[in-house]
Amino acid sequence: MTIVRLGYVAMSVELKNASPSKTMTYAQFQKIGDREAAIRKLERIALANLENTHRLLKHNASKDIHFYRLTSRLIPLANHEDLPDWNYIKPLKEKLSELGQFVEKHKMRIDFHPDHFVVLNSNKKNVLLNSLKTLKMHYLLLKGMNINPMHRCVLHVGGNYQETEQSLERFVDNWMEVPRSIQKMIMLENDDTSFTMEDTLYLCEKLGIPFVFDYHHHLAHHQNENWIENWERAIGTWKESSLPIKMHISSPKSKEQFRHHADYVDVEMFFKFLKEIKGTVPEIHCMIEAKMKDEALFTLMKQIEKREDIEIIDGSSFYLR
Repeated sequence: MTIVRLGYVAMSVELKNASPSKTMTYAQFQKIGDREAAIRKLERIALANLENTHRLLKHNASKDIHFYRLTSRLIPLANHEDLPDWNYIKPLKEKLSELGQFVEKHKMRIDFHPDHFVVLNSNKKNVLLNSLKTLKMHYLLLKGMNINPMHRCVLHVGGNYQETEQSLERFVDNWMEVPRSIQKMIMLENDDTSFTMEDTLYLCEKLGIPFVFDYHHHLAHHQNENWIENWERAIGTWKESSLPIKMHISSPKSKEQFRHHADYVDVEMFFKFLKEIKGTVPEIHCMIEAKMKDEALFTLMKQIEKREDIEIIDGSSFYLR
């Protein structure tokens, strides 16, 4: 039997006043006349974000949720060009360590999915350098939590620039600019407009990167293509990882807005995928990308509990029969 574990992204609908993404714009930073005072305020915001992250992790533990995506907005202005001397990790060390201990104690899988401006196949040097700075921030946060950064950061391939083959090869060329420690952190996901499952698998196999299959993206991009024939290839990209294979699940908002994420997950659409992969892997972690966040997970589990082809393990996990 295959174990399926569900996770959700960043925010909780059920837990109130717990945003881990409070921020400060650079314009607001500049309005504070004293630079040191402004930096201290940034640090207080970052610490508040980590405190709320801790609340979210406690919430997850109480609901038997073992899989969670951290927001990439924990530290506002962390990589701003006018703050190159700010050691943003130092004031957060104690809290990061506390978070890491909690994650370890409750055996949770946590990871990141940086924003779309992280583009490793960019043809602009400054975009690549800024992307590497952002990835380094994610690396430092994981190290601060004493969590092995390996395979903890999902990225899209990047920009297509109306030339798929050249864009893929530019990713390969730019990969040589990525420090080895950052390379080990990366997973790659297929997207809904530019890079297909096969495109992304090409890079994953060539560069030794785990592939994260986004089922909804695949359907949006190539509704008639058979993903099942490439599933064994996807599994193969995880052979060097200590973590179970992961995928993303979401549902279309409507026929007209097929690419947009719905509030909840269509259980029949999800099980159409699960029926195909049952038995091919011992365990799979499925990240729910739905507007209703943890509420989407709870709703999906209530629907799953009524099925006869599963066996419930806990509040977010089940066996496929």
